[in-house]
Amino acid sequence: MLICGLKLTHDGGLAVVEGGRLLFSVEMEKLDNNRRFQPLDRLELVEDVLAREGVTGGDIDRFVVDGWFAPLGQDQRHPALHVTHRGRPVTLPVAPYVDQPGADVLARHTFAGLPLGSATHTYSSYHHSTQHLMGAYATSPFAQRGQDAVVLVWDGGMVPVLYRVQPEPLHVVRLGELFPLYGSIFADFCAALPPFRSTTAPAAPDPQLMPRNLDVAGKAMAYAGLGTDDPDFDGVLAEHLDGMDLSFTMGDDLARALTERHSPPWPDASDADLIASLQGYLGRRLHAALSAAMRDDDLPRRLCLAGGCALNIKWNSRLRSSGLFEQVWVPPFPNDSGAALGAATVEWSRTGAPPAMDWSVYRGPQLQPAEGDPPGWISAPCDIDGLARFLHDSERPVVVLTGRAELGPRALGHRSIFAPATVPGMKEHLNRIKDREDYRPVAPVCLEHRAPELFSPGTPDPHMLFDHDTRVGWEAKVPAVVHLDGTARLQTVNDREAPFVHELLTAYERLSGIPLLCNTSANHKGRGFFPDVTSAAAWGRVPAIWSEGRLYRRA
Repeated sequence: MLICGLKLTHDGGLAVVEGGRLLFSVEMEKLDNNRRFQPLDRLELVEDVLAREGVTGGDIDRFVVDGWFAPLGQDQRHPALHVTHRGRPVTLPVAPYVDQPGADVLARHTFAGLPLGSATHTYSSYHHSTQHLMGAYATSPFAQRGQDAVVLVWDGGMVPVLYRVQPEPLHVVRLGELFPLYGSIFADFCAALPPFRSTTAPAAPDPQLMPRNLDVAGKAMAYAGLGTDDPDFDGVLAEHLDGMDLSFTMGDDLARALTERHSPPWPDASDADLIASLQGYLGRRLHAALSAAMRDDDLPRRLCLAGGCALNIKWNSRLRSSGLFEQVWVPPFPNDSGAALGAATVEWSRTGAPPAMDWSVYRGPQLQPAEGDPPGWISAPCDIDGLARFLHDSERPVVVLTGRAELGPRALGHRSIFAPATVPGMKEHLNRIKDREDYRPVAPVCLEHRAPELFSPGTPDPHMLFDHDTRVGWEAKVPAVVHLDGTARLQTVNDREAPFVHELLTAYERLSGIPLLCNTSANHKGRGFFPDVTSAAAWGRVPAIWSEGRLYRRA
């Protein structure tokens, strides 16, 4: 059975699952140098993507469209998405955005009228919260072992909700809301402050397809490293937030209250201090709420994190080190980049099969083949050992494009810029050529078995979703990957999950004695990963490109 999940709004994409195995998951932003967060608002693109993978609409047994919200002011029980198909308007009813207390979390909504090719298909739809829930659980090690787990879902448009998943037979229970704050509050607060105020304009004319401030949270998380998190002001933040009605303006209102009042709680605080303190407060509040919820001794001590808030490595790390859980799992696509896969996963779980997905993080879009050397570039055969030697000897960055792209927002070695971390000024150089702010960190990718020597805790983290302290002595050896606060957003690799990157690091370690490299995404500013060598060459800001056994250099 082929199941196709569709996410039509921001971070649009599609995923195809067969018999509980992910065949591919393609986000629109990763095709043709599209803009980040690109919606899938033209249904003919579904036909195009399927055709690239050798699939037609007629091959698909079931289509699933991710649930969403109705425009503000309209009945949220009956949302509909307005897209087009070959220029003609199409209205697609979908499931409501979130499940409600007492209702079936896995409720299946069925509709007709999905036009693809020359046919019109029936389709199902599930709550947006449900796809986050099941997408995180089904890809977790707990699902592979048939174990119960609790799942925390906290996305931009919803409050944090805790669920329990029992896999055999599948049974999902909504345990309840943790506190009344939408996940967008951090990004909205930061977007109202001067460093990010210019980014508050809507990215698209339709806010239903493209909500505001999607690009702020990650930058603000890095900017917080310039400031100080002061827990003494948690009481002030709590007083303001607890006095507000739940709304999507709470972040803006909080920023206004803290910056415009006559006697601010910390008169000498910088914007970075405000951002760091709110980020710290939200992490502590999340920890406290989960601590209270986990007093129930019957709940499993295994946690999955889902929703866009699970991209915050500070909050993830706090929960992982809290002692509340035996293990914490965050998929590499906790935000809406995994929504198409999540939607297909829910439909698959309703067939009665075990809710465990056979998947790999490297099942994104295929690399488009190179057709000769790009103008102004020459290429020559170069194996992985040769790439390692070029990085070591030249001490310069290289764009690396190979195989299928990564799922989710992090470049994990198949659409990356690699560079030696030992070179002073390399972080500044990478930020400069990528037009990024100078406070933005560059991640280390490290051999898994050596990571504990360099970082604390240095535990396996294949998807860059936790932070680690750099151990004493190593800050000076690998300065390019150490953030302002001494931490690093570590990616670890082994030969089973990431064989290409593991082989490259092993070869580089033999030459240098250093088991890591800098790793940052290979893309135009504000756009998805480079889909081919031609795009990387047109960008042209690094001296070399390596792809599928060839090294390209400027003529």
